[in-house]
Order: sequence, then C-alpha cells, then structure tokens
Amino acid sequence: MTSPSTTENPLQGMAIMAVCMIVLPVMDAIAKYMATFEAMSPGQVTFYRFLFQLVCLLPLTIVSTRNLFQARRPWMNLLRGALHAAASLMFFAAVKYMPLADVFAIYFVEPFMLTMMSALFLGEKVGWRRWLAIAIGFGGAMIVIQPSYTIFGWTALLPIACAFLFTLYLFLNRAIGDADTPLVMQTLAGLGGTLFMGAALAAGSGMGATDFELSLPASLAGLFLLILLGSLSGYMHLLVVRAFRLAPLSLLAPFQYFEIISATVLGYALFGDFPTASKWFGIGIIVGSGLFIIWRERVRSKQEVLA
Repeated sequence: MTSPSTTENPLQGMAIMAVCMIVLPVMDAIAKYMATFEAMSPGQVTFYRFLFQLVCLLPLTIVSTRNLFQARRPWMNLLRGALHAAASLMFFAAVKYMPLADVFAIYFVEPFMLTMMSALFLGEKVGWRRWLAIAIGFGGAMIVIQPSYTIFGWTALLPIACAFLFTLYLFLNRAIGDADTPLVMQTLAGLGGTLFMGAALAAGSGMGATDFELSLPASLAGLFLLILLGSLSGYMHLLVVRAFRLAPLSLLAPFQYFEIISATVLGYALFGDFPTASKWFGIGIIVGSGLFIIWRERVRSKQEVLA
C-alpha cells in the first residue's frame, strides 16, 4: 500500500486535526459518565456509540452524490469500523476503572506507533531525529504506565491495546487513499462497528461478562448523552478522515497530544481526577517529543521549499 500521491493543504489538515483532538475527549468523558452514573457496561456504551454514529451519518450519505452501495472499498471500510469499535471498547473499559487523564497518558504511545507504521508501510520519510523522539516519547509512556499498572493491574494495559488497534484504523484512513468520500467511509465504518459490537455484546453477555451486560439508557439524559456520543464520533472522525487527506500521516500523528488538555480538564471537572507529579513528568516527556516531531517537520518542509 502507498500513501496518496499528493498532499493538498498540510496547514489546513493540521488545523482540522487539532480541533478534532480537543473535542474528541468529550466522547470518552461521556462513556465514563455512563459507566459511573448510569451503570451501563462499556460494551453497551460502545454499541450505542457506533449505532448512533450510523444513524446520524446515514441520512447524509443517502442524499449525497455517491451511492453507499457503490463504494469502491466497502470491506476495507467495514474493517476500519470493526477495528475502531474494538479500540473504543478497550478505551471505554479502561476509563470505567481508571482516571480519564491516566488512560489518555498511557494511550499516547499511539502516535509513535502511527509514525513508525507510516515509515515502514507507506514510505513516508522519518529521519533519525524523529526516531529518537519516538523512543524518548515511548520512555515517557512507560513512566506513566508503571504506577498505573501497580494500582490497576492488567487494566492499565488496555489503553496500549486500544492504541495499537486505533493505529491500524488511522493507518487505513491514509492507506486506502481517496477511493471513497469521507462520508461514505465513516458511514460504512459506523455499520462495521455496529455489527462488530452487536456480535461482541451477544457473545460477552452470553458468557456472563459484566463489561458486556445488556441495558437500555436509564434516563432521558442518558439517551441524550448516547446520541451526543455517536454524533460527535461520526462528525469528528469525518473531519479526521478529511485531515488525513490533506497532510501526511506522520505529520498529523503528534496532534493527538492535544487530547490530554481536554481529558485533564474534563476528568478533574466531572470526576475529580488529576494526574500525579510522576504522571505529569511522563506526560511532559511524551508531549515534548511530539512537539519536537512537529517542529522537525516544519524545518524539513522549509528546506524542501528552499531546495
């Protein structure tokens, strides 16, 4: 697989990605709220998240110029949805038991995974300085993981599994190019995620797993939050797909660090969670290495223009 041959507007792609990364943690705060105050299982929340994404995007797709059933890469987009659903399930399960900011801090190994995959499989150039930044950032993630693993055990590794699956999802965003419109891609991803979670719920609840218990929203407020969760997911990830068509994958990956801002604010405001000093140290290393990658990309771009 190769990346798209042209990059239309890197600055616009970076701006879209930054906005999306600030807004997206609202989804995870809703998931934690539903688990904490509405007693809804992570599996059920994940199912509703993709169901309402599909419900919100399907009408737009029906009235769009491209027919949903004429998609060029339907199976790849259904796979994207299944990968995203599995990643969301692990993330929502993690935030049920752990502070929101802690989960995000551990999850931040994902941009490094994404940068490595873009270099290995899409042929995007990643110099030794960015490889060094990746290694340092991963070390920062280990600093965050260590105390969380001591407190929460194997649950602390769920964000890493989520990061890997979400890396594959974002990788496919870039790898399959512009075969289909972002709207068609996200509608099919919503369908794939809904089908995957429906099967996972049936299997999990059948085995008596508490994180897959079947339930309906306990209140109108809960129903509204689930609809908001699906809507934000659909429209924000629609913009993420657009961003990955405007800028290289390795350039956009570090912008995911913006999520720690919203995650920390929401975690403290809604649940009273706040990272410890050691976690802030690890977060600082992770974010610093990510900002270095952004700076190196700007320097390299200027050098290419001058050349």
